[in-house]
This record gives sequence, C-alpha cells and structure tokens, in this order.
Amino acid sequence: MPKENGTVLPAGLRLPGRQAPAWLQASSLLVSLLALLPLAFIITIAVETGWDTVVQLVFRPRVAELLLNTTLLMLLSLPLCVAMGTAMAWLTERSNLPGRRIWSALAIAPLAVPAFVHSYAWISLLPAFNGLSAAVLLSVIAYFPFIYLPAAAALRRMDPALEDSAASLGLSPWAVFRRVTMPQLKLAIWGGSLLVSLHLLAEYGLYAMLRFDTFTTAIFDQFQSSFNGPAANMLAGVLALCCLALLWLEAGTRGNARYARLGSGSARDATPARLGWRWTAPALLLCLLSAALTLGVPLITLGHWLWEGGTAAWRNDSLWPALEQTMLFGALGAMLTVLAAIPLAWLSIRAPGRLQRLQEGCNYITSALPGIVTALALVTITINLARPLYQTVFTILLAYLLMFLPRALVSLRAGIAQAPAELENAARSLGSTPSQALWRVTLRLAAPGAAAGMAMVFLAISNELTATLLLAPNGTRTLATGFWAMTSEIDYIMAAPYALLMVLLSLPLTWLLHYHSKRSAGR
Repeated sequence: MPKENGTVLPAGLRLPGRQAPAWLQASSLLVSLLALLPLAFIITIAVETGWDTVVQLVFRPRVAELLLNTTLLMLLSLPLCVAMGTAMAWLTERSNLPGRRIWSALAIAPLAVPAFVHSYAWISLLPAFNGLSAAVLLSVIAYFPFIYLPAAAALRRMDPALEDSAASLGLSPWAVFRRVTMPQLKLAIWGGSLLVSLHLLAEYGLYAMLRFDTFTTAIFDQFQSSFNGPAANMLAGVLALCCLALLWLEAGTRGNARYARLGSGSARDATPARLGWRWTAPALLLCLLSAALTLGVPLITLGHWLWEGGTAAWRNDSLWPALEQTMLFGALGAMLTVLAAIPLAWLSIRAPGRLQRLQEGCNYITSALPGIVTALALVTITINLARPLYQTVFTILLAYLLMFLPRALVSLRAGIAQAPAELENAARSLGSTPSQALWRVTLRLAAPGAAAGMAMVFLAISNELTATLLLAPNGTRTLATGFWAMTSEIDYIMAAPYALLMVLLSLPLTWLLHYHSKRSAGR
C-alpha cells in the first residue's frame, strides 16, 4: 500500500503531489537572501577597506579593551543568570514553596521591563551606580528570565518517574537533582544561555546609561562621531564574529544525548519536594529579593518621578504620538514578519531538505547579530545604492524583519506542524490549488501559532532602540527613542511616562508568553 507521511493509505488512493508552490519557494529564497545583507555588508566593507587598514583598526588597544569588558561581562553575568534562573525554575516547579504560582509569574515579569529602563531606575536612585559591577547586576536582573522560561518548561514536561526511580535507589535529593534533573535541563539551559549571551553582546541602552563600554556602545558612539566611518564598521565586524563564535560554541557543546521518551511517561504531576523549615526561609528570601530588584526598584522609581511630575509629565506633546508610532511600527512589523515567515515555516514542515535548512539557518544567524550591525548595513546600502529608501518606513520595517523573523518562524512552524497534512491533501484532492489549500486550511489551523509569533515580534519591536535610532525617518519618535531622548537630557520626570507606557504595553504580551508556555506543557 502507498504511504503518506508514514500513514498507510488504501490501495488505489493517490493524493496530490507535495510539490511546493513556486511562489513559496521564491519567497523563501528572497527572504533568505535579504537575511544575508548584514554579513555581506561586513565582508564587503572589510575588502574595500583593505587588509592593512583592517589590521590597524582591529588590532589596537581600544578593541582589546572592549573585548576584555565584554568577556568579563559574560563570564560574570552568565553563570549568575544560569544559577538564578535554574534555582527559580526548580523552586516554582518542583518544590512545595509557598505561593509558587505567584513567584512563577513574578519570575517572568522582568521581560516586560526593557533593559534600559532598569538602568534608568537604578541611576535615578544611585547616581554613582556605574561600571562593571553595576552592569553585571542589571544584566542578571534583566536577563535571567531567558534561563528561567526554558528551564521551567523542561521541568513541566519531564517525566517525574525518572526522579522517583533515582530516589528509590537511595540517592539523596541533591544527588537526584545533580544526576537526573540537571542533565534533562541541559538543552534548555544551553539555549537560554545562548539567548542571554547574544543579548549581552547586542544591548546598548543598558550599558550606555551605566557608562560601561561594550562593542555596541562603542559602535554607536563611533557612528555618531564619524557617520559610518571604517572604525565603526570594523567594530561591527568584530562584534559579528563574536556572535558567530557563540553560535558555533553552543552548537558544538550541545551534545547528542537523547532527551525524548517513548510513550507518555508517568500520568501524574511530580511530587513537590519538601523544603522544610530550614530551606523555606532562604527560598522565600531569594524570591522576594528577585521580585524587589526586578520589579520593585523600577516601579518605585517610576512612581516617584510620576508623582514629582504630576499631570504635567503627561502633557508632553510628543508622548501620545510616540505611543501611536510604537503601536503602528509594532503592528506593521509583526504582520510583515509573520507573512515573510510563512514560506519558510511551511517548507520546513511540509517539504524539508538541505536547501530549506540552509535558508532557515541564514535567518537564524542574521537575527543573532546585534541590531546595530543590521542597522549599519542598511544605512550603508541605502545611502550608496538606494538613497530614496534611506531613513524611510520601508527600511526600518526591513530591519525589524531581519532581526526578529525567527521569533515568528518558531511559533508558525509549531502551528503548521500541528495542522494535519491530510486535511491539506484532502482540500487539494477536491480541486483546491496548493496555495488555496495553504491559506484556507493550514494557516487557519496554525492561527494560534501565528498570533503567538506576532505577539513576540510586537513585543520586541516596541522595546527596540538602536536600529530605530539609526533608521527611523527624521522626526519619528517611538516610546523607546522618546524615553532615550529624555534620559539623555537627564530629564527623568519627563522620561517616566514613556517608561511606564512601555511596561504597560509589554505586560499583556509577557503574560501571554507565560500562558502559552504552561499550556504547551499541559498545565
């Protein structure tokens, strides 16, 4: 009997071929070629600059200083993020910690607070707060949820029988965690660590306010002083190489261990570990300290400045247009990105192959590059080859597409994978074209995944700073750029409404992310 996707079909029944529509293949190829623009820009600039000049610009004390700062920042921040995120995940998912559902929600709440708002809050309280120690503290506060989310999701999906079996063999709770639980969390922690590392490389506002020099802050300062000079481009090239090295390191150390299981596993929730009076108090103190640092300080600071400013702080003529512009850019960017991700997502599920995997990889690599590298590439290309597009809505939306496409791709791919291919084939057997079957059947079933991807892209765009500063049309102000303009003038009162609106915009989308995370694990 013939088979379709591993399913045996009745004799004589032939379903339409799975040839991908030409427009899907062409669209996927076009998006992947666009994704190569930043890398092509870096290579072209290096060739045009000349090897001797490249050596002079790269092998100099300033680059060594930036590399040392970046290395120290990552070596200190990343282990603390891993420890904090993993501990919070285990406490909220595997222990009898009082109020663990509340602590679980509070653990992801920092995602609703842009990283540069944390700097604003702390500098408002402590004007002398700066340097490496300040950068490490705020990096952990802002980014440990990227470890917490995948670790907590992995714990929810983990079969509790594994831990029970280890305990029945006489292992202590610590030994069970070290020898059974932690190996199951390896992929989640590795993936979260990669996200944290890339954010540490790409972040601008957080470290600029703390007067801590990184590659991103140096590139932006160099661009402003020399307007896209060779020095800024070479620093961007070094930063891009650092990002690619991180991707290679994560892929090479991930390992080939098997984490999936046959069957559904134990049909029950895990038995919460009893902390006892000895460990309950330190665990609660950790959760309270986390909530106080991540939410308490920003909210108290915002409340203080809003109280000081009164109603006058809200009578800023630029505030409400900035909110409208942020929502407009977020909506247009999210829709464009999801539409561009559809061909890649469909091909990856319905017609996988080497070419498709290569195209998908191009988008992941480019999105891992800092936004300022993508922005510099588009600035150079539009000035030299398409000047009418320089600082237009088209260019800024293209930057958002290149930077955030994988966020939409991951959600869409999951949604399309859950849409049975047999329904699509049935529609085609009834006379629908492949394109009609895709739009009328598959994408309707994948709508929740598309909505989740759109929400994730909207959240990223609404808090994006560097690319928007460089590429947005003259006179355009979003909440992020408006906030940055006010803080640059040390006008903390007028900056507070911008910060509060960014947080209020992000909170519902952060809650949606948390809800989908629990729902995907059947909780």
